[in-house]
Amino acid sequence: MNTVARLESGIPAAADAQLPHNIEAEQQLLGALLTDNDLYDRAASVIRGEHFYDPVHARIFEICAARIQKNALASPVTLRPFLEEDEGLKALGGPAYLVTLAASAVAAYAVRDYAQMIYDLAIRRELIALGRDISAQANDVTVDREPSDQIVDAESKLYALAEQGRSESGFQSFLSAIKQAVDIANAAYQRDGGLAGISTGLIDMDRKLGGLHRSDLLILAGRPSMGKTSLATNIAFNVAKAYRRGKTYDGRDGAVEGGVVGFYSLEMSAEQLAARILSEAAEVPSEQIRKGDMTEAEFRRFVEAAKALESCPLFIDDTPALPISQLAARARRQKRTHGLDLLIVDYLQLVTAPGKGDNRVNEVSAITQGLKAIAKELDIPVIALSQLSRQVENREDKRPQLSDLRESGSIEQDADVVMFVYREEYYKEREKPGDHQLNKMAEWQAAMEAVHGKAEVVIGKQRHGPIGTVELSFEGRFTRFGNLVKPWQEGRG
Repeated sequence: MNTVARLESGIPAAADAQLPHNIEAEQQLLGALLTDNDLYDRAASVIRGEHFYDPVHARIFEICAARIQKNALASPVTLRPFLEEDEGLKALGGPAYLVTLAASAVAAYAVRDYAQMIYDLAIRRELIALGRDISAQANDVTVDREPSDQIVDAESKLYALAEQGRSESGFQSFLSAIKQAVDIANAAYQRDGGLAGISTGLIDMDRKLGGLHRSDLLILAGRPSMGKTSLATNIAFNVAKAYRRGKTYDGRDGAVEGGVVGFYSLEMSAEQLAARILSEAAEVPSEQIRKGDMTEAEFRRFVEAAKALESCPLFIDDTPALPISQLAARARRQKRTHGLDLLIVDYLQLVTAPGKGDNRVNEVSAITQGLKAIAKELDIPVIALSQLSRQVENREDKRPQLSDLRESGSIEQDADVVMFVYREEYYKEREKPGDHQLNKMAEWQAAMEAVHGKAEVVIGKQRHGPIGTVELSFEGRFTRFGNLVKPWQEGRG
């Protein structure tokens, strides 16, 4: 194989000794591009100009790229006018250096391997630079820069570095897109229930949503006492309980049923959330668990449920007032260490966005954009709970609408799905007439009987499917939502 003499550039010898690089690989890759422009796409799918160690090589690659992208020839002759006055190239022998590069071209089949080598060495240099930056920031002790902020910043940069090059961005052929769509449809067809996403464990909701889809941001909103946290907890429990690992439809090792769930509980403590889940699993009222007022049989069921669920892949973080940047960093860490298939945030208005405190609308907008970014970056569904404004209470029909979302229109704009929890029973209970109003009492009792134990999930927006209402059962004693038996199903064994 032809070789090129080691170039004598302006890079200090100390830097050469410290930073990993391979000048010969860069030279021979550039030589291949200058002799055969068709090889550009193979190299460009892996590297960019910034990945070259020598700045002269980076400029040569960028000029080659610019010309090839315009369907113009990139050769030693056509590049000469652009580099004739380049001081770095003059130090290497001027335009004649381009001819020398072309004469040392690597074989076409090795171009991608050489590009990968250059890329890997560039990542190593970035790791060294990041380490130095972390060290310098740690030594710079300032009042407004907390160590925890530096850790989050460093973790974010490391994750971004780890994700580089994993997928090629930009256009893909329609054939490639069709293949992915067919693979997803086939996975849905093979599953029980025909779901493309993760099952919530609630049959009617799954039929409406098609499961929880990767990269989707789902907003679950409602007034206080409607059962937002209960529904989110039920979904988290159902997904974690069904977790089964294996080969996914795209050949990767991951969850084939259910999934690993991360639950940010900014309102309730981890112990309170765990008690709710155990109340549902053991069928012991949550208030009795809090008071310790249980019979021996109930306590035995409670302990047995705890043992059965101890290996459940459900992770809870109850840190209060968590900034969106730390929330994202912890989600990345969870994905990297234990896996993550579903993320739930309870609730959106308790997350903070640094620097936006003067304007609550801008702050909520930054939070929803951050949550959507997490969903796309980690390729998981994110469910964020949200409060509704009080204007719901001023209407005769208390069913929520999109306009009731509190503090920002960006919530409905950024979300792929917006759902509202509504329990008519809650409002009917507060309309109870006096004991002396016998006729009204009879009507009220009939109305209460009709809505007792029922809840609605109103789907106000769904980017990839229909809107409408899903009816569920609700057992307040166990804070449990379930599948509602339809009239035509009654009497079936």
